Amino acid sequence: MGLLRRVAAVLGLLALCWTTGCAGFWVAVNNSGGSTTNDYVYVANANTETLAGFQVTAGTLTAVPGSPYSLGFVPAAVVVNAANTIVFVAGSNGIDGFINTYSIGTGGALSLMTSNNLGSGSDISIDVSPDGKWLLGLDANGPPIDEAIVDVYQINSATGGLLLGNGASFTVPSGTGTIVPRALKIAPNGDYVFVALGTAGDLVCPFTESNNIPLSSPQTLLFQSGANISDNALAVSSDEKVLFIARSGTLGGVASYTIGAGGALSNVSGSPIAAGTQPFSVAIDTAGKDVYVANRGDSTITGYSIGSGGVLTALNGSANGSSYSSGKQVTALAVDNSGDYLLAAANGGSDDLTLYSYDSTTTGNLVYATSTSTGNIDPTGPVAIATTH
Repeated sequence: MGLLRRVAAVLGLLALCWTTGCAGFWVAVNNSGGSTTNDYVYVANANTETLAGFQVTAGTLTAVPGSPYSLGFVPAAVVVNAANTIVFVAGSNGIDGFINTYSIGTGGALSLMTSNNLGSGSDISIDVSPDGKWLLGLDANGPPIDEAIVDVYQINSATGGLLLGNGASFTVPSGTGTIVPRALKIAPNGDYVFVALGTAGDLVCPFTESNNIPLSSPQTLLFQSGANISDNALAVSSDEKVLFIARSGTLGGVASYTIGAGGALSNVSGSPIAAGTQPFSVAIDTAGKDVYVANRGDSTITGYSIGSGGVLTALNGSANGSSYSSGKQVTALAVDNSGDYLLAAANGGSDDLTLYSYDSTTTGNLVYATSTSTGNIDPTGPVAIATTH
């Protein structure tokens, strides 16, 4: 019923727009252009309600013009479209949910295109389909507690405007854990949508980019009743053969599953492999050879090499429980578009954003390059990070 109410509310808003005008809902055409080659990272800061942007150049981080940008709500998620022309930021002011749309201009500077008011909906995680036509969001406010809601927005190809389309709600059987919306990830080829629901497990939804109703009924990966684990973040290999999950709690660490026909998941031998305390984010390097997990509980990053069939082996620098140190409560990871650096955002500060390069002699090992604050207040409370592609 929560989803039906959301759709009805938006249809009412559209009707009002058609009769009275809708400035601010449809995005005005912005011809400032975007960056297809430059290397930028954008960090959503919850404590300061801002979005900070930086250019990555030769191991340095330089604030983009105008950064940080005031949002007017507490952000939860950020993503850059595949064309590197638009940044989407989702969050809530405690009453209504919002998705702000920004165009990427010269030097990575951002210009607000529109601020979409979503009403009672609030997306905790968002992703854009590879063809750039769809923005999907995992709703943090979807009642009841046994129902997961995925919001689907159609992106106007000419303007970047958002229109709520046919989303989907999925009921998780009782006794399998409480739904805690954590993460949503569209596979690189756009075939599937993976959803992490905390202790309630995960959803795997077939996805069709060109379809007016892109989501299909899911296959599910559900935990045994009473299992003390939580799936917090997702990453998919570029060949769409392996799903990696940052998992906390009993038997926590990094879990890996092969992706079979129809999105069926099969646990990889030896999975999950141990990580630090409270794995909270996961990222794969550009070459697809290594995977890294941010351990929020002990402020470290653990790295693994990816073997045949998704089998993971701890990297030399993070073996025997020794991980790479990072900022306090490291929360989010991303790889820059050159593939030369890993970026880590830390919710507790010290420092807010850290840049790592890769050891030239020991494959995959991280080397500290630089770090920076993402605002004038410490901590700014980074919760999400996105890079150009």
